[in-house]
Amino acid sequence: MPRFRLAGTTCRSIFLIFSLLTVAHAQPSVASVPAVRTADGSPLAQDIAAAGRLRMQSQRLAKLYQQAVMGLNATPAQQQIALAVGDADSEFGRLARYGKKPAIQRTWSRSDALWQELRAVLKKAPNAASTERVNQLADELMLHTGKLAMQIEAEAETPVGRLLDQSSRLNMLAQRLARLYLQAQGGDRSQGVLTDIEQARKEFATGLHELDTARENSSVSRENIALARNQWIFFDSAISRMGNASRDGKAVLDVATSSERIAQVLDATSAQYVRDYAETSRAAK
Repeated sequence: MPRFRLAGTTCRSIFLIFSLLTVAHAQPSVASVPAVRTADGSPLAQDIAAAGRLRMQSQRLAKLYQQAVMGLNATPAQQQIALAVGDADSEFGRLARYGKKPAIQRTWSRSDALWQELRAVLKKAPNAASTERVNQLADELMLHTGKLAMQIEAEAETPVGRLLDQSSRLNMLAQRLARLYLQAQGGDRSQGVLTDIEQARKEFATGLHELDTARENSSVSRENIALARNQWIFFDSAISRMGNASRDGKAVLDVATSSERIAQVLDATSAQYVRDYAETSRAAK
């Protein structure tokens, strides 16, 4: 996947982001993307979900950082960055034992190292260089946590593990697409970014269809996917208006807000797959 290239972007001061990165709880008015936590899910399924969530958060954090730099819903974006950092810390803590598994140790260690570097850059004063570095690290973290999710999934014994990984990958793609779109609106209309936008759109549409038509889906899973499909229609419509965004500022705001809604829906879908995995595992015994 091509690494993005950042054109010069005027960065606004967002000093609040630095203090918020150390806050354990955000303001009550800010809705966050809830972590997948299901009491009836198997530990392995929850681990797959955790790795997938880290992959998604890599792109979501870069998107939120871009929003803050652009002054687009800046205060909520800053608060969401603080929440997402805490969430990622928790997920890495959950997966720490994989750092001792010979087959996965290298991937986990590299993912953790990238996360620590990204976490540090998020605390720096925003400028063209820090924004570029955030995106570079986000893309590297996306690749390594994606590999981590696949390696953990390989230990699963049912196809539901594959669907869980796929649902979390779709969530990452939606966040990546929103990030690239905002990058373009921030001034980077390079061919590489425009190509990546179209690639992400196609991959999401294809992946959503494959997930929707998977025969292993439970009825509840299908209902969640239907909600995701409805959100995608709205989200994709806003992306398609990119050429008119200078005259239609609503499209930019729609991408920022609808990408958060689709994250919530797909996170709920992943949570349902965790439950489905537990049911399938019990039935197989």
